[in-house]
Amino acid sequence: MSQKVSVPPSLQLMKSLPGDFRMMGAQASSDPFGKSGEGDLGSSEIFSSSIPGNGVVGAEAVERVEDSGGNMNEVNEDSPYGVNMVSVEDRPSVSNEDLDSVALPSPSVSASSSEHRWGDTTSYAVKKKLQFWFLLPNGNWELGKILSTSGAESVIALPNDKVLKVKTETLVPANPDILDGVDDLMQLSYLNEPSVLYNLQYRYNQDMIYTKAGPVLVAVNPFKKVPLYGDEYIEAYKRKTIESPHVYAITDTAIREMIRDEVNQSIIISGESGAGKTETAKIAMQYLAYLGGGSGIEYEILKTNPILEAFGNAKTLRNDNSSRFGKLIEIHFSETGKISGAKIQTFLLEKSRVVQCTEGERSYHIFYQLCAGASPALRKTLNLKSASEYKYLSQSDCYSIAGVNDAEQFCVVMEALDVVHIGKEDQHSVFAMLAAVLWLGNVSFIVIDNEDHVEPVEDEGLFNVANLIGCDVEELKKALSTRKMKVGNDNIVQKLKHSQAIDTRDALAKSIYACLFEWLVEQINKSLAVGKRRTGRAISILDIYGFESFDRNSFEQFCINYANERLQQHFNRHLFKLEQEEYIQDGIDWAKVEFEDNQDCLTLFEKKPLGLLSLLDEESTFPNGTDLTFANKLKQHLNSNSSFKGERDKAFTVSHYAGEVTYDTTGFLEKNRDLLHLDSIQLLSSCSCHLPQIFASNMLAQSEKPVVGPLYKSGGADSQKLSVATKFKGQLFQLMQRLESTTPHFIRCVKPNNLQSPRLYEQGLVLQQLRCCGVLEVVRISRSGFPTRMSHQKFARRYGFLLLENVASQDPLSVSVAILHQFNILPEMYQVGYTKLFFRTGQIGVLEDTRNRTLHGILRVQSCFRGHRARCYLKECKKGIATLQSFVRGDKARREYEVLLQRHRAAIVIQKKIKNTIARKNLKKITDASIVIQSVIRGWLVRRCSGDIGLLKLCDKKANESDEVLVKASFLAELQRRVLKAEAALREKEEENDILHQRLQQYESRWSEYELKMKSMEEVWQKQMRSLQSSLSIAKKSLAIDDSERNSDASVNASDDRDYSWDTASNHKGQESNGLRPMSAGLSVISRLTEEFEQRSQVFGDDAKFLVEVKSGQVEASLDPDKELRRLKQMFEGWKKDYSARLRETKLILHKLGSEEGAIDRVKKKWWGRRNSTRIN
Repeated sequence: MSQKVSVPPSLQLMKSLPGDFRMMGAQASSDPFGKSGEGDLGSSEIFSSSIPGNGVVGAEAVERVEDSGGNMNEVNEDSPYGVNMVSVEDRPSVSNEDLDSVALPSPSVSASSSEHRWGDTTSYAVKKKLQFWFLLPNGNWELGKILSTSGAESVIALPNDKVLKVKTETLVPANPDILDGVDDLMQLSYLNEPSVLYNLQYRYNQDMIYTKAGPVLVAVNPFKKVPLYGDEYIEAYKRKTIESPHVYAITDTAIREMIRDEVNQSIIISGESGAGKTETAKIAMQYLAYLGGGSGIEYEILKTNPILEAFGNAKTLRNDNSSRFGKLIEIHFSETGKISGAKIQTFLLEKSRVVQCTEGERSYHIFYQLCAGASPALRKTLNLKSASEYKYLSQSDCYSIAGVNDAEQFCVVMEALDVVHIGKEDQHSVFAMLAAVLWLGNVSFIVIDNEDHVEPVEDEGLFNVANLIGCDVEELKKALSTRKMKVGNDNIVQKLKHSQAIDTRDALAKSIYACLFEWLVEQINKSLAVGKRRTGRAISILDIYGFESFDRNSFEQFCINYANERLQQHFNRHLFKLEQEEYIQDGIDWAKVEFEDNQDCLTLFEKKPLGLLSLLDEESTFPNGTDLTFANKLKQHLNSNSSFKGERDKAFTVSHYAGEVTYDTTGFLEKNRDLLHLDSIQLLSSCSCHLPQIFASNMLAQSEKPVVGPLYKSGGADSQKLSVATKFKGQLFQLMQRLESTTPHFIRCVKPNNLQSPRLYEQGLVLQQLRCCGVLEVVRISRSGFPTRMSHQKFARRYGFLLLENVASQDPLSVSVAILHQFNILPEMYQVGYTKLFFRTGQIGVLEDTRNRTLHGILRVQSCFRGHRARCYLKECKKGIATLQSFVRGDKARREYEVLLQRHRAAIVIQKKIKNTIARKNLKKITDASIVIQSVIRGWLVRRCSGDIGLLKLCDKKANESDEVLVKASFLAELQRRVLKAEAALREKEEENDILHQRLQQYESRWSEYELKMKSMEEVWQKQMRSLQSSLSIAKKSLAIDDSERNSDASVNASDDRDYSWDTASNHKGQESNGLRPMSAGLSVISRLTEEFEQRSQVFGDDAKFLVEVKSGQVEASLDPDKELRRLKQMFEGWKKDYSARLRETKLILHKLGSEEGAIDRVKKKWWGRRNSTRIN
């Protein structure tokens, strides 16, 4: 099927234009309207008849044309895009000085009012000899200047030095050069079609593709990349540093109004196929993601675009990336303005494109991307071939798009699937379903009998389909070639003919793809909504197909154009109806402006029971209904409707808002039924793969919905009871209800040419689109109306403080009127309604400027006063802080002094203890040294005495007995004297020992006190102290007694040793000296142990006392008393263990020495007995 764009008869004159004037390539004229003063009489497009009677301009209006040539074809008034004139008879009169009230063309009024078309501005142009637009007989607008005026005729000069004599009423004023390229069409002094087209083209040639038309943004597709996007531009529009029209500006307004008013917003993007709706929607989403990003969900939302475009977009004759479905993206925000989730709703996927493709077009992108970009492993698993080997794709020889790499796009799609959390297993299943659809197209049939019954050929295609969807080959053959029907209580199997089998195969392929698309959207919604908090605030972006009109228009165009009619009414309702109804309801002086309403067309579609949709559903339920019977029924019931016109055969024509479209009813009923037989559903449910099972369950669930009207067939079952048109109508009504609850923002996308070429601007095509979407009507009504309005209460509250004098009556209306009078706002610049004040464009700006200046002055005064108060408060705070600091510092100094005093006292105590310890150590050293010296001297004296005695014995052997007795007596006396001295010394030692005992008892009492403070060490330390005390006392006493006995024995033995030989005396001397040395060493060890015990007791006692004082708070110290007390206890336990071991060793040594002394005593006693016996003898 060839779907070429039909050119209206009124635009056929384009073909005769010069090539260099159509702005193709580098030779495109930058001023096709001839405003630069040079150029042909041509224009890149002619305009449709905005001025009635164009066909007679050459005969009646142009009396003399110099060097004019070329064919001048009359404009066909029966063009589907032909537009009648707007009635301006009911419009209020406007003075010559008011340049803002030129009427615009509107397709609703007869040609009888053509003489009033530009009557309100032409006289002014004639008087001032301004520039104007003149429509030549060939349909081209030309810019010229009036040379002279005579009655109803004027002589004009065109830029190419041509002079014409024309009727003055055919001239259309042009804007001054200073208004060239304004960013808002409402700023044009003369708002007419050639001025609007010239302004759009002027901006388009400078890559300024966005223009405001009142509340609507007009976006002209540049068909190239323009430097208007990116983070820098987003930041600029966010900070309001750029005020020029842009999608960013519309989106920023939406998000700000959502946060400010707490009302959901919607951005409605419309336009023809190829006008750039999808790209515009992505740009709006990028801005929302940038402003509301941070949680990561915005990245997932942006990544849904590649998936939806791959599975829902295709190349058409008009657009390389045409959306073949409608979508509504609802982005939810949190209370802080951050994106918290999203939901996507789709409408009317064009399933027929899966199995049918027109020459020059492609099927859905994903098929070509899969064939080009699949990995070798995936290609082997799915048995993939090139796109040209699949019959569904080979119907058109178009397999690629210029500048697009399908393999790279497939990688992008796989990455996007990962981002939206579709697992690898599910991705493989998705690709398997796509491959199964492609292989289904390759399934062929063979005739098996004379009745043209067929069965599938068991070839590669059939086996691959069965393998990919996971079903049995025989079951697949039966599902494609037979149909089970129930007749009464019996089930019969009917064999299918070739055409029926092909329809069954295609229906299965379309259903698999449509269910796969719905499943993907469902998975995406789960990914975007899981765990996201919603506040009810949302911005909806609607990207839906534009108005379509081809040479052959089928069921898809029928539904698409119906949706556009409904959206156009929503547009009219918000920008036309509600605007004027509000004026009337508020009772202001307003003459209603006529505009074209499409309610008649919507009634034609939706009326029950004789509307297009109702009749279509009714005919679809009849078993014998055909496309021809449907067309005849339409002609029978709807010929009286002004928006309907019956055509020959199966065709009919509908007068849409955008123009007339002729539809061919071939395939209407089949597409509306969209049947998938129960056999095919059961086949999918029996598959081993999970996706076909899900598809089957969804279709069975749909079949359980309530049915309106009789069933299509009494035998068999269909997959859905609701028709496609009915479901689509329901979705559309839900969409309208959702949009009605939001604040709408409209973006109208315009396609500048049908060749998709940059810098090519076809004025006729642009004008047609502007008329179709009602942009010119919007600007006209906004210009002639009161775009700014405010309630009395809000106006009085906002500007009441600007009054110089108090108003007697304080009601909002009186205050509002007083404000208007004070600022000398002209009565024609505003209207006072029942509840609101209505202002013309720019009037509220004066009040806002005055308010801002006044508020600025008030803020300056407030800032100065607040600064003064802040400085005074700061001084008081500083003074109070200084006083407080003095008290705090004094208290801190006193506390520090007290701590230092305590530390000083503690230092003195510590010094005293240390000095005492040092003194005791020095005394001990001196005492030990004295004892050593004494022991040495005493030993020397004993040794000397013993030597003298032996010498005397050797020398005086011959002396007499008397002398010997005298000598012995003297020595005995000396020994007695020494014994007495030794006894005295022993008593002194005992006294010293008693003193030491007393000191030890004092130390023990002090230690007991410390032990009471350290309860954990009490019992152990007391036992050890008592044990050590008793051991030391016993050791000292025994040593003292042994020492005294030894000294006395030594004296006696020395005097009685004269009867023995020198050898015997020498032997006894050696034994005595050997006995004294160990005993003196034992005394030294005992003394050292005693001294160590005293020192350790003193140190442990002082440390324990200090720690107790620290813990009780008497002394400040930077340590942990509990930790230090445990450490001191461990040190004491270690020392005690070591001391006990040494004490035991000392006891063993003393015991050993005691045993040796006992043996010596026995020897001495034996010797003494012998000596006494000798003396007695």
